[in-house]
Amino acid sequence: MATRPAQADVRGAAFQAFWLLRAGFAVAPILFGLDKFFNWTVHWPSYLAPWINDIVPGSGQDFMYVVGGVEIAAGILVALVPWLGAPIVAAWLGGIVVNLLTANPPEHYDIALRDFGLMLGALTLARLAWAFRRSRALPEAETARRRLRRAA
Repeated sequence: MATRPAQADVRGAAFQAFWLLRAGFAVAPILFGLDKFFNWTVHWPSYLAPWINDIVPGSGQDFMYVVGGVEIAAGILVALVPWLGAPIVAAWLGGIVVNLLTANPPEHYDIALRDFGLMLGALTLARLAWAFRRSRALPEAETARRRLRRAA
C-alpha cells in the first residue's frame, strides 16, 4: 500500500516538471526569436557558421530573420501542442549545436555545450508530453475536447 502515495508523488513531480519545461521552452524560443530581429543581446549573424552563410541566400542578418520566425513559431507550438513542439525545438537546438561546432574559427564550444543541454531538456519535455498525452493526464486537453463536443 505504501507504493500508491509514492507513485502519486512521482506523477505529481513529473507533471510539475512537465509544466516547468513547457513554460521555459515556450517563452525562451519566442524571446530569442524576437531578439533575432533586433540584436538586443548579441549580434546574431556572428554566430552563423561561414559554410551556412555561403549556402543560404541573402545576408547573415536576412537568415537570422528566418531563424527568428522559426523560433517564435516553435515557442508557440510548444505552448499549444507540446507533444509536437518539443521535438521540433530539440531538433532545432541540434541544428544550432552543429552550426556552432562547425564554425570556423571554432570559438563557441561553450554555447554549443549549453545548447546540447537545452536539447536534452527539450527531449525530456517531449517524452513527458507524449506520456501525459497518452494517459490523457493533460487536463487542458480534456477540457478543450469537452468544450468542442458541447459546441458541436
